[in-house]
Amino acid sequence: MTLSIQHFLTLSAVLFSIGLFIVLTRRNAVALLMGVELMLNSVNVNLAAFQRFVHHDTTANIAVVANILIAACEAAAVLGIVISLYRTAGTVDVDRVRNLKG
Repeated sequence: MTLSIQHFLTLSAVLFSIGLFIVLTRRNAVALLMGVELMLNSVNVNLAAFQRFVHHDTTANIAVVANILIAACEAAAVLGIVISLYRTAGTVDVDRVRNLKG
């Protein structure tokens, strides 16, 4: 069995749907970060699939690497903010953090 572009696009759609579901339903800041990371990884799967099956150039590979770097930087920054909020508020619940606005 050979994998076609439809297999990769289906995988990407499933990953994006799971990530969107997590973002919309969870109130934990770490779970929200996990959902956003899943959505970014689904974009990476799309870019790699289109590069492999459609364009056959290195532009999509560069975009995938850039997206991975951006996701890593975003994860580091958000985890620092979450740790700071946990030290300040004692929780990572997003609803409780909203109440801390000045």
